[in-house]
Amino acid sequence: MMPLDMLPIGQSAEIAEVLGDQNDVKRLAEMGLSAGVVVQVVQQGSPCIVRVAGSTLCFRECDHLQIFVQPVASVA
Repeated sequence: MMPLDMLPIGQSAEIAEVLGDQNDVKRLAEMGLSAGVVVQVVQQGSPCIVRVAGSTLCFRECDHLQIFVQPVASVA
């Protein structure tokens, strides 16, 4: 398991855990970022850009929010 922001560009991973303020975690879940969902990193850093369920999401770093993922094999 590793932080989402450590994932290389183009790598896919399954979200294992989202930690942080309850309202922030809920907001991310509403956007599709929750445990069990597979994401792909488009851009690292801040802003971080990921693809999830056919959408592209962009978000900035937050000291109170941590997204941990488990890398998976990329689907061609």
